[in-house]
Amino acid sequence: MRYCDFTVVNIYFCTNICLMKAMLITILWFLFFNAAYAAPGISWWLTKGDQSVLLQQQKTIPFDNTSNGGIIITVDTTKKFQWVDGFGYALTGSSAFLINKMDNASKNALLNELFGSGSGNSIGISYIRLSIGASDLSPSVYFYDDMPSGQTDPNLDHFDLGKDKEYLIPVLQQIVKINPKIKIIATPWSAPAWMKDNNSGMAGSLKPEYYKVYADYFVKYIQAMQQAGITIDAITPQNEPKNQSNNPSMGMTAAQQLAFINNNLYPAFKNAGIKTKIIIYDHNCDDVAYPSAILKDQYARIHVAGTSFHLYAGNINALSQLHNDFPDRNVYFTEQYTDQKGDFGGDLRWHMKNVVTGAMRNWSRNVIEWNLANDPSYGPHTQGGCSICKGALTISGLTVKRNVSYYIIAHASKFVPAGSQRIWSDNKDNLNTVAFSTPDHCTVLVVENDGMTDVNFNIRYAENIAACAIPAGSVATYQW
Repeated sequence: MRYCDFTVVNIYFCTNICLMKAMLITILWFLFFNAAYAAPGISWWLTKGDQSVLLQQQKTIPFDNTSNGGIIITVDTTKKFQWVDGFGYALTGSSAFLINKMDNASKNALLNELFGSGSGNSIGISYIRLSIGASDLSPSVYFYDDMPSGQTDPNLDHFDLGKDKEYLIPVLQQIVKINPKIKIIATPWSAPAWMKDNNSGMAGSLKPEYYKVYADYFVKYIQAMQQAGITIDAITPQNEPKNQSNNPSMGMTAAQQLAFINNNLYPAFKNAGIKTKIIIYDHNCDDVAYPSAILKDQYARIHVAGTSFHLYAGNINALSQLHNDFPDRNVYFTEQYTDQKGDFGGDLRWHMKNVVTGAMRNWSRNVIEWNLANDPSYGPHTQGGCSICKGALTISGLTVKRNVSYYIIAHASKFVPAGSQRIWSDNKDNLNTVAFSTPDHCTVLVVENDGMTDVNFNIRYAENIAACAIPAGSVATYQW
């Protein structure tokens, strides 16, 4: 006979013991989950300006509500801002050329490091930029419908991805296998020479009689890439439309870009059933009037997804100015290079302050640094192309060196995937910050110490405090 059978006393006693056990278990689980939610430990990664520490994980910091007396950086998940499309680099023709020359094992290892999920040694790149035809960081100048001098091809019968099929497309196809959700923005440095008023791949402008043909050129490009398994998420009509000194390059005024979009590019996309976003401008922060002139046009504004910027001139606050004027259109950050003569620590600080935390705090949905990779001579590049642009990687055969731009992007891309959302964080004293909530319910805070001394500070999250310290001229990413 069982212990609790047949007697009221035993039944009463057994019932109360069971209730007490259940209550104890409930209390313990309540305390455990509240402690885990309210006071998680903070994992963090550090890069020092002197390169003695490079994206290395540090000892976990507890949320133990013990202040170190320093300033308080508040992170507030209830104050939400823009969604994040991703972080990455331009995969130039030269980058793809160098990567594709590696043996298969080395190439696969490198591409998984760059474009994997962010776990392990992967840095989780989620956004890349391509040139439509050659950029100045391509081995040579070429377009997708090159014709002999004096000849034209208004029906685009000779359109072909050409040289990009040799190295760019194969590398892209591997990237898409690693990250099928990778976002790609593509932009031309110039139209084919025969479409231009100076019959050259450098400088000049698109002839009005070729506007429709050029729109069809974009359509053919997007369709050809799709056939190769590569989805182009967005395009801009022209890289740096106010810069005609690059090779290749092409000028395009705001009025010309507006007319091209309204009368040709958007109608061509619509007729072909293309959903690729149209993003305007793609030049420096010193001229908000250019994109404003386009966005003020009610027809163009409906069909333009937003405006992209570089920061070789102007102030990153220009992104907020445009956002405030046109809050229903997005802003993007699509290019910033690091100089071969630059100092690692100086570049780390400037780019983290102005590009990563700066662009994100000014409403950008992405951050793209310039060239992914170059060789030790900062090539290949076109004649007259950038000879001082330092890639995130320097590739010499099978040897890969990770440069400052690698760490600039990695401090965000590894921890903040596409689909995250920017949330509130303070900028105080010399600490520049930006914070995010990720799709897997993590909170991420990126901090740059722009000062010359180490800083003790505290992270306040909900009602919890964690005591932190960041060395001078360093960058840290905190995750909990």
